[in-house]
Amino acid sequence: MRGAWAVDRAGRVAAHTIRIESAHSGADQESADARMTDPQNRRRPRPQPTRTNWLRLGLALLAVPLALGIAGALALAVALLLVNDRLPPLDAVVDYRPRIPLRVYSADGHLIGEFGEERRTFVDVEDVPRVVRNAVLAAEDRRFFEHTGIDLIGVARAALVNLFAGGTEQGASTITMQLAREFFLSSERTYTRKIVEILLALRIEENLSKDQIFELYLNQIYLGKRAYGFAAASQTYFGKPLAALTAAEAAVLAGLPKAPSRFNPMVNPKRAIERQRYILGRMHEEGMLSDGEYASALKQPLVFVPGRSDYPVHAPYVAELARQLAFDMYREDIYSAGLKIYTTILADDQRAANAALEEGVLDYDRRHGFRGPERMLALPADPAAAENLIETAIGDDHDVGRFLAAVVLDATPARVRVSRGRNGTIEVSGDGLKLVAAALRANAPASRRLERGAVVRIVDNGKGAYAIAQLPEVQAALVGIDARTGAVRAMVGGFDFERNKFNRVTQAWRQPGSSFKPFVYSASLDKGFMTSTVINDAAVEIDPARTGGQLWEPKNYDGKFEGPMTMRAALARSKNMVSIRLVDAIGPHYAQDYVTRFGFDAERHPPYLTMALGAGSVTPWQMARAIAVFANGGYRIEPHVVSRITDANGRLLASAHPVQAGDESARAIDARNAFLMDSMLGDVVRMGTATRAQTLRRKDIAGKTGTTNDSFDAWFAGYNPRIAAVAWVGFDQPRKLGDRETGGGLALPIWIRYMATALKGVPEQPREIPQGVVTVDGEYYLAETQPGQGVAALGLEDDASLNEGGGAAPGSDRSAF
Repeated sequence: MRGAWAVDRAGRVAAHTIRIESAHSGADQESADARMTDPQNRRRPRPQPTRTNWLRLGLALLAVPLALGIAGALALAVALLLVNDRLPPLDAVVDYRPRIPLRVYSADGHLIGEFGEERRTFVDVEDVPRVVRNAVLAAEDRRFFEHTGIDLIGVARAALVNLFAGGTEQGASTITMQLAREFFLSSERTYTRKIVEILLALRIEENLSKDQIFELYLNQIYLGKRAYGFAAASQTYFGKPLAALTAAEAAVLAGLPKAPSRFNPMVNPKRAIERQRYILGRMHEEGMLSDGEYASALKQPLVFVPGRSDYPVHAPYVAELARQLAFDMYREDIYSAGLKIYTTILADDQRAANAALEEGVLDYDRRHGFRGPERMLALPADPAAAENLIETAIGDDHDVGRFLAAVVLDATPARVRVSRGRNGTIEVSGDGLKLVAAALRANAPASRRLERGAVVRIVDNGKGAYAIAQLPEVQAALVGIDARTGAVRAMVGGFDFERNKFNRVTQAWRQPGSSFKPFVYSASLDKGFMTSTVINDAAVEIDPARTGGQLWEPKNYDGKFEGPMTMRAALARSKNMVSIRLVDAIGPHYAQDYVTRFGFDAERHPPYLTMALGAGSVTPWQMARAIAVFANGGYRIEPHVVSRITDANGRLLASAHPVQAGDESARAIDARNAFLMDSMLGDVVRMGTATRAQTLRRKDIAGKTGTTNDSFDAWFAGYNPRIAAVAWVGFDQPRKLGDRETGGGLALPIWIRYMATALKGVPEQPREIPQGVVTVDGEYYLAETQPGQGVAALGLEDDASLNEGGGAAPGSDRSAF
């Protein structure tokens, strides 16, 4: 419109001039012509501009931008005043209350778990090592202690970069400005946000000292992997406290605030190293590192902790159980209030339990052979396309602990080459192929054959080589407790928490099998039976009405019947017929009621003869509590995993006060009964189904193996006077473990490996004979049930059916049937 108006106006002015000229008289025209042709007129010089004219022109030219500048400044001042009035209060900064996650510790102070969106460990500014302080300043704001919140030199530099880039490519944020953004603003790059950021930074500088601002920054800034603050990041990436960081490591962390995901050393190691070297260079230029320190930092190899090893002690099932307890008490506040839970577990015991369970499960898995690839990929011939497909596949089948996902590139009986995608290729040979030797043969079944495209697992054998492995399908559980207090010393609820968080120690209800027999035997001792009572190990037929089902013809595990034997020998050899006769003799209802003394649920153990063989349901947690009764002299203690809870400042909020052995209010059975049972269970180790435990070379250990019908579950529940522990092995969806698999072969080795560490340094503790126990011919008896007073024999007559039931009178040598 403005251009059109100018053209139109010029046109009208020109036309008007022509009209005026055409209206002049002829004389006037002649006079004008004469002037133009007069030579004097032609030589007359044109008038020149004076200095005053130039000055006026200059002032006019300066007045326009000056006026515009003043107007802009006034507008900016008004805008700043308006924005300043609307700035958020600085309460979050001045009264800083960091969101600190719930932390769970072992009894000896090792961190075993954190729960909360923000992983943070608050550190005072005076406790920040100089090397960390210098790395942060060199990376983010080297003039931090000199400016007042805004680095004008940095602003000018960023403005030039953005001017030439035609956008907002570079910021000029100081540490104070970053802090303002972290607390109050988004990360969008706009000039409006930058102005607000500057105003907030100025306010922060007015209200806090430089050290306070720096402290907030070091604790608040996000550094990736849920780590907020440098102390948390130090543990997350390097597994060490802030004070232990080297210059090379500090430079890695100092490079993260700029872009935590982009410079994450575990995800993008190349970019992280480039950023680290830049920061080390800045530190060297600023005199923060000497020539030697700089050279040494550049050469230092960086070792990052894998994700699973974030904690010095791996106890996820314990940590989760503690979290659940805290949540029940404090609800959602636990995730940000900085609560600390101190558990009862011991670091060495937990590590031993982890190793014992893993080794036991892998031993079983190797015995049963390679099941075949996890799946097959149709790898293209083009290497680049194949690598992309492998990279995607490995991402889908992510690593599980030390079991790394890999894809077979080519395979022969002597060598298998696998790809880890962009992490390169690995060659496996020799002993590393033991598990898959049969799968490498030409005649291997198609479902098990190992060939190009097979997705497998590899593990580092610790000797600089790899072996092909597989993720086990079988599961296991292990729990160890202090037999006197119930404090849980170690707990492993499954082979891998990340794959399946189901805690088999506390949640898996399984048949205990023969490991339940000691509680039946204990009930029998209370009914007049003696350790020397002779009981017939002979075949029987049991009426359906007495089993709760159909006609039952039980057998011993080995299918053999050995005839009459003492109750002591029968327990050591785990004879099923003897247990059945005992339950029949004392009465299933009495047995059902009696086992509740050990903490078992009556409704889960129906009053049928099948209870004699552990046909009910228990958890490993219950079994540990129950077997501890024999270990501690007859007291029922309650297993517990939490000792105390404190707030972020260490103030005690809650603590456990468990009933301990020795408190008569916790007595479950007579001390003499517990002593006799301990004596018999000791024989299980000395001469029975658990002789393998003699490798511990101790005389104060006892326990009972357990194998359920068809070998669905394998158990060992054992103890010494200090520690009771239970191991279980089975499939989550019950199925047969194998014809030759037993509690003594599966669960007992796990128990032994754990107890070898748990009992290390613990002196042997011989049993004291309680008052009221007498010795006759080398055998122990209750004073009131000595030979001639107790039940002498059971089931010695010819009747091989148990259809009526009944009881055996003390002193009787006749069958109860």
